[in-house]
Amino acid sequence: MAISDLPKPGPLSAAQIALVKTTVPGLQAKGPEIAKCMYKGMLGANPDLKNLFNNTKQQRGDQASALSRVVTTYAEHLEDLTPLMPMIERLCHKHTTINLQPEQYTIVGKHLFEAFAEVLGKDVYTDEVHEAWVAAYWQLSHLCIDREVELYKDAAWISWKDFVVQSKVKESEEITSFYLVPKDGSPLPSYKPGQYVSVQHFIDSLGFKQSRQYSLSEAPNPKHFRISVRRDKGAEKGIPGCMSSLLHDSVNEGDTLEVAFPYGEFFLDDSSSPVVLISAGVGLTPLTSMLQSILNASNPRPVSWIQVVHSQNDHALNEETRQLLKAHPSNVRKTIFYSDPGAAVAGEQFDITGRMDLAKVDDETLRLGQSDAQYYICGPQDFMAGMGKALLDKGVDRARVHTEVFGAAAAPI
Repeated sequence: MAISDLPKPGPLSAAQIALVKTTVPGLQAKGPEIAKCMYKGMLGANPDLKNLFNNTKQQRGDQASALSRVVTTYAEHLEDLTPLMPMIERLCHKHTTINLQPEQYTIVGKHLFEAFAEVLGKDVYTDEVHEAWVAAYWQLSHLCIDREVELYKDAAWISWKDFVVQSKVKESEEITSFYLVPKDGSPLPSYKPGQYVSVQHFIDSLGFKQSRQYSLSEAPNPKHFRISVRRDKGAEKGIPGCMSSLLHDSVNEGDTLEVAFPYGEFFLDDSSSPVVLISAGVGLTPLTSMLQSILNASNPRPVSWIQVVHSQNDHALNEETRQLLKAHPSNVRKTIFYSDPGAAVAGEQFDITGRMDLAKVDDETLRLGQSDAQYYICGPQDFMAGMGKALLDKGVDRARVHTEVFGAAAAPI
């Protein structure tokens, strides 16, 4: 189906916006229920789409929560979509990395409208409201489709490409790195430090393929991609991650994985301004790519490395990062927190005991006196929110604070 064959209503009228907004209270109260209903109907009728959606997050309910947030937020902001553009940009990158096609928006829309009718009821979701929602849905869909077409145009390949696991390296108790090379021997394109790739593989226990997004944990290298994968034990909701378990337990050197072209809207800017990199846990992966890219440059910009790790055994990529920081003493400041240091020695393996607290980091390392400093934060959602607020409280402009979203909020929807 060509894009020109898709429905394309004109701009929403004030009456249509008002009709869509009548569903907002229902979306706020029953959004996840609507999303679960939509996914159940869509994947039941279109089992070939199961490979596009994260089955683990489906079971945990994270996928439904993510879709619910997008739909509700969109309905709330129909008069002015400007505040939503960062969210839409993130969504488009997620769609391109799993090779979502324009015609699939028709399938999603059909089952979303059916879920609205079933969960909200005909008293709320009237025929008139339905027509308004059709127009609103296609307005959002075409925003995404147009942007995704642009992203596909810039890609060296579309869909999946076979890569071979050249090397598998255990970095810590929970994180293992995979060095991936194209099976056809072709040179790799560059990417922006901080971006990610999708990795796809058949899951025997499910009977279909699954894909996951993993940050590239190394500066661009024409010979290989490196991803550093944390084992998802599912401790929070009791459902382990099937892809991370497969990679850790079953994928070995010489095996083949399907890999997408790198995408992602969280990446290092190309200015010469100072950079502060703040990470927790596996959030170090995109920031390691940024750190290497900065310090490998002929004229490195000033950079601060601020990191929290549970313990020395959990400190992935520690030695290579330590050597890199040590080699650039005039450009780098660092502060490393261990929440449970054990036998690790303060001043050697780490700097401060406990959870990350920016009040314990000196202003020079935070580069608070430099009004053009850029801040990149990656880790769990609560961590990023807390660090972002701490920076704003210290007078950092919101526009200079950049975050990557891992976990449920990052699920392609």
